[in-house]
Amino acid sequence: MKIENNAIILFQGDSVTDAGRIKENLEHMGMGYPKLVSTIFSSLHPELNVKFINRGVSGNRVRDLKERWDEDCLDLKPTWVSILIGINDCWRRYDSNDPTEVEKFKEDYRYILQKTKDNLNAKLILCEPFLLPVPEDRRKWREDLDPKINAIRELAREFKAIYIPLDGLFTKVSISKETSFWTPDGVHPSAAGHGLVAKAWLNAVEAL
Repeated sequence: MKIENNAIILFQGDSVTDAGRIKENLEHMGMGYPKLVSTIFSSLHPELNVKFINRGVSGNRVRDLKERWDEDCLDLKPTWVSILIGINDCWRRYDSNDPTEVEKFKEDYRYILQKTKDNLNAKLILCEPFLLPVPEDRRKWREDLDPKINAIRELAREFKAIYIPLDGLFTKVSISKETSFWTPDGVHPSAAGHGLVAKAWLNAVEAL
């Protein structure tokens, strides 16, 4: 059991993490994997006093996390920080001609991890961004996303973070069930897709 009593667990990322959370309600967890994690964990471990916070923001790239990291991470003083970011750094190249070079992506990502380590010494969970070929044009995105996934893997090793390989996991399950079952647009999870992420997260922290 890795998560301690009185832990404060912060979820950070883009729309996959945001999942429709009500920004005016700071306790709202959205309707995606952070909510599933918090409810399942609490039901399995009622003896632990654990607080869950969701600060995912739809459309964010890693540069956006860097800009709001003081307010939306450090000031909250989490003991665990879970990050799922990267798909918009890829997507904007194809829908807006606004690419994020992998070197800059890694530099900004390392910045927020180092700042977290220096100021909080919080435990880190890095979740792999994922992509399925729905629709078919998503296949081309792999050339941009794969180097970013490799960069996150390298950062996970560097910072000794728990790493959750979601891209591989979504690829694996799409063999037994059509890809649209897990994510209708290749990026945003369905209800089952969010369940898949939540289960992987809970397994990674040995909560199941």
